[in-house]
Amino acid sequence: MPSVIIHMCVASEVNKRIKVKNYNEYLLGAIAPDLAKVIGLERKQSHFIDLKISAYTNPSKFYKKYGIDNDFFLGYYVHLLTDFIWEKDFIGTFKYKDIIKLKDGTKLNYDLDTYKKYLYNDYTNLNVKLLDEYNLDLSLFSNEVVLPKIYMDEIPIERLPELLDATSVIIENSKEGKEYLFDIDSIKEFIESAVNLIVDKILT
Repeated sequence: MPSVIIHMCVASEVNKRIKVKNYNEYLLGAIAPDLAKVIGLERKQSHFIDLKISAYTNPSKFYKKYGIDNDFFLGYYVHLLTDFIWEKDFIGTFKYKDIIKLKDGTKLNYDLDTYKKYLYNDYTNLNVKLLDEYNLDLSLFSNEVVLPKIYMDEIPIERLPELLDATSVIIENSKEGKEYLFDIDSIKEFIESAVNLIVDKILT
């Protein structure tokens, strides 16, 4: 899945085109599905995955249930669309069947632990570049948390401050270093492509 920073970059760029009323609530929604991994819930629940149909994140299922009439739900929808585009169109460039192809051309036998190792190392190494490149508004992490007055079956809204704390640590620990799978240009291309697809989806 894209890193929380990539999700924030996509959400920020989408907002430049659609202009939400409450940016902090929107950005909170844009990272909210990943609360699941912070508090030990199953990802399929927070990402609306129905394994009987597909292993992909299902933005349409969310949209049918909640709509996007408030900024938090719009951000949540943007997150799910970003994951879907990543899973369906982007990640196959680096992983095919049982092989992972690194930036330097090295091919490794795929297993989930190896894949996660390179993926999350890259996220850590690229985060600082993305934060600088997209000049993200991080006031959500320094202001007093105002939770949206909504209820969801999939995540406990009252525990979102735990996600903000975990994300703050990720931002604080971001550093430049060796890139294994991705480089900044490939991620920027993904962000631009995702933003265009998401804005078209929202506006149609």
